[in-house]
Amino acid sequence: MILYEYPFNERIRTYLRLEHLFRRLGELVPADSPLSHHYALVTIFEIMDVAARADLKADVLRDLDKQKNVFNGYRGNPAISEALLNQVVSKLESNFATLNTIPGKAGQALTENEWLMGIRSRASIPGGTCEFDLPAYYAWQHRPATERRAGLERWSATLAPLAESIYLLLKLLRDADVPYKVIATRGQFQQPLPQGRSFQLLRLRIDPRFGLIPEISGNRLMVSVRLMRHEADDRLHKSMEDTPFELTLCA
Repeated sequence: MILYEYPFNERIRTYLRLEHLFRRLGELVPADSPLSHHYALVTIFEIMDVAARADLKADVLRDLDKQKNVFNGYRGNPAISEALLNQVVSKLESNFATLNTIPGKAGQALTENEWLMGIRSRASIPGGTCEFDLPAYYAWQHRPATERRAGLERWSATLAPLAESIYLLLKLLRDADVPYKVIATRGQFQQPLPQGRSFQLLRLRIDPRFGLIPEISGNRLMVSVRLMRHEADDRLHKSMEDTPFELTLCA
């Protein structure tokens, strides 16, 4: 099954973008090639760009604290395991404390590294990191992979508290609701959203054997899915078939 996710607000959209970048970074850093480590460094710069929003850190801290209060509200419930509850609350408190001790925005410490910032200023220019533009960076790419990796791990460590907090918040959000099966009639599915609940994330799983791509839109009142097929003319065409898929609305 292929999983697609659709955020209902800008905060969750930012969390998903950061999660995507952190996962990419996690795959690139362990590699050995200079090209992989180049794109690992570019990914660090992209994370810094996304995390540069002034209120992002405050949003994450607020969500961690809110989740802690929600879970503490389950104490004394006989259907809830106190041991697991303590484990989740402890993790939320730990992430909150670690992120809260970092001064400024995520990655702000890296902005004091002139060598990195020189690369960052050129990385957004097509071909801007050639050896004649950045000879010191070109020399760095010829160092042993273990040495390059050590540098990347050191620079990435400044972003780790944000990454761990984002991972935890998204996991709790995804686990909050259960999936159910629906059918897109003639490639189209619409569903009104119940009033009184604030949905933050839609998750859609579809069998890749159908060869269909969902176009998702939604607001606080309605969610809509249109299934498209990528044809030989490299254009998307609307499917006219009745197709089942799995839907989860996370509140």
